[in-house]
Amino acid sequence: MGRSSKDKRDIYYRLAKEEGWRARSAFKLLQLDEEYHLFQGVSRAVDLCAAPGSWSQVLSRKLKGEDPKNAGIKIVAVDLQAMAPLPGVIQIQGDITKVSTAQEIIHHFEGQPADLVVCDGAPDVTGLHDIDEYIQAQLLLAALNITTHVLKKGGTFVAKIFRGKDVTLLYSQLKIFFPDVTCAKPRSSRNSSIEAFAVCRNYNPPEGYVPNMSNPLLDHCYDVDFNQLEGPNRVIVPFLACGDLSAYDSDRTYPLQLDPEKEYTYVPPTQPPIRPAYEEACFLKKHNLLTKEQGPHSQLPEQGASNFSLETEVVDALEELSV
Repeated sequence: MGRSSKDKRDIYYRLAKEEGWRARSAFKLLQLDEEYHLFQGVSRAVDLCAAPGSWSQVLSRKLKGEDPKNAGIKIVAVDLQAMAPLPGVIQIQGDITKVSTAQEIIHHFEGQPADLVVCDGAPDVTGLHDIDEYIQAQLLLAALNITTHVLKKGGTFVAKIFRGKDVTLLYSQLKIFFPDVTCAKPRSSRNSSIEAFAVCRNYNPPEGYVPNMSNPLLDHCYDVDFNQLEGPNRVIVPFLACGDLSAYDSDRTYPLQLDPEKEYTYVPPTQPPIRPAYEEACFLKKHNLLTKEQGPHSQLPEQGASNFSLETEVVDALEELSV
């Protein structure tokens, strides 16, 4: 498969590179903003689980731009992974389940709470939907927990959610803090994906509620009967598909040359991964160090003897990788 094969299969992946976004997910936040006007009146924003930084890019371009009047607007991006720097974005490499991370966010805002908190974080999916939905629910609740520490009253919280059979429990927990909760599906989100986005507005915690990090996740004793709300207890939130029919279809294959007057040219990714998990394997494969096949006339090493030359090659390659 050539380099342009994914450009043909995924129109938003191609457009993200052409417009300078780090990932196609930037269009999801842009389309949510078109529908809900999320950025209106925002001067302090937080991007949780920010890497590789596409949502932080959107916040920076939409809130700050190049207008000197927006110099006072502050954006904080938080992630456990390292992220390449972005202009106008303060980065925190930290854990969203730690109170120290919330304190550092408030410190960068000079003691003021945030107007907007967004989270596009998701687990590495396994393909087992029940497990993926449960882990995503844990991540969303962790994001909600730290949001209660940093979001101002009346603020907005946007987070990715996996829609499954037990999703009404999550809705009920979000409704405790936000009277206005909507489930939105941007046009750039594939129809084949169970992902959607919970748009929670007008933050209003219960009277006397004190945020804490003592239990930022769901109870480990997961009770199926308890976590599945039915009958009058079931919570149904509005569902809205964002984007009109003129937007590109994320599940459709498009020709490489969209504009008849403009010839297609391949564009490399805006920001390659800093330290991906597969980097070592790619390096070893490139240097033919993954396997060493024995030739027809080669002799196996004697018992107890080590393949010194192969070990040396691997050690040298790994040392070169770590430089």
